[in-house]
Amino acid sequence: MLMNKTVNMGYVVFLCIVAALGGILFGYDTAVISGTTAIVKAQFGLSTGLEGWYVGCALIGSIIGVAVAGLLSDNLGRKLTMLISATMFSISAIGCAVCADFAQLVVFRMIGGFGIGVVSIVSPIYISEVAVPEKRGTLVSLYQLAITIGFLLAYLVNYLILKGATLDATDPALGSRMMNNEYWRGMLGSETIPDLLFFIVIFFIPESPRWLIVKGKEDKALGVLQRIYLEPEGAKEQLEATRASIAGEVKSEWKELLQPGIFKAVLIGSAIAILGQFMGVNAVLYYGPKIFMDAGLSGEGSLLSTVLVGVVNMLTTVIALLIIDKVGRKKLVWWGVGGMIACLLMIGLYFSLGTLPTWFLLVFFLLYVFCTAISISAVVFVLLSEMYPNRVRGLAMSVAGLALWVGTYLIGQLTPWMLETLTPAGTFFLFAFMCLPYLFIMYKWVPETTGKSLEEIENYWKK
Repeated sequence: MLMNKTVNMGYVVFLCIVAALGGILFGYDTAVISGTTAIVKAQFGLSTGLEGWYVGCALIGSIIGVAVAGLLSDNLGRKLTMLISATMFSISAIGCAVCADFAQLVVFRMIGGFGIGVVSIVSPIYISEVAVPEKRGTLVSLYQLAITIGFLLAYLVNYLILKGATLDATDPALGSRMMNNEYWRGMLGSETIPDLLFFIVIFFIPESPRWLIVKGKEDKALGVLQRIYLEPEGAKEQLEATRASIAGEVKSEWKELLQPGIFKAVLIGSAIAILGQFMGVNAVLYYGPKIFMDAGLSGEGSLLSTVLVGVVNMLTTVIALLIIDKVGRKKLVWWGVGGMIACLLMIGLYFSLGTLPTWFLLVFFLLYVFCTAISISAVVFVLLSEMYPNRVRGLAMSVAGLALWVGTYLIGQLTPWMLETLTPAGTFFLFAFMCLPYLFIMYKWVPETTGKSLEEIENYWKK
């Protein structure tokens, strides 16, 4: 109860929610593409390879954004870096809405991807640095929840725009084309609205107190801490604790990642990060409407089904956040991935037989999303943030994060080819098969980190 008396939790939660809005943009930008692939492919006469490039090009920008996000946030500050990412989202959304050709569309999608990469690093960092230790886990988890809200908003906006569109409209005005026969422009441009909200509210939050202390701006840091801690002594104690922690930090070097135990941990973390992308998660997010259309649903029906996917994804994430510390990381993965395999096999069976009703596909699609959201989607970043020793955690997370984004790019690029070459049935059977090495790695080499101190986990890898 002492914490509730000395900490201004309302203010802390406000700061964390503002930073978490970056997660909504992350999810929105990632998912909005799903409603546009069919019409963009038709309008620009894209081959299967170029369709994959249209989806995957943003991920190239994300990889670049991840690579420079740490440098930007360390030199410019967390707040200014979030403003930069918000600006990139705005440029991307407006540019996609008004672009003249496919080449320009790709460039603006890559700019948006850069914003995704930057915000995926800086928003969680900001939250962790303003959150009080007792609530840090829950508050950082707001970012993952915000991503699923972004998914749902994008799916819903896509559905509403398509539902109101007149596909045979002939009005040459850009505004008319954006909401009718070239509705993909309206879908991609709609991101401007949540982005402007993010951009504006950032001005109402302070810089991270930890960053201010690192830069020697302790007076400003103390001012921020005094708004977080209601008692003056609490703010001063936190300032001293942060100063001592920074003074004791040892700069990690890349060569430390090559030490036997640590190198093994980095390889395992990178493996589960990249394998997780080949179990169908992002294929569903990027190509859900296309898959539903292949199953015989109309364009409007396919987008409505995708809205249901977004609802299940968001609600299940809430459940996962409530139980992850009680059930345990590995147990969630075991049950969740086991359910994913069963669902993927049933979806593959649906496309293989071709005689089952459409509701069969939708039921197992939603069950698959439930199993994914409550297991690997909820666990992966929590697990990766816990399994590395303190002195190399940042570098190791960078490597694992890069592996994850490379896997995301590859699946975005390859899914259209797989759906066409392997057929939808073969694609989902392959996703089911790829779950097996993931489970083996989790069983054989990944420790259960729930309830263990970071020192205990570090000792595990040293052995």
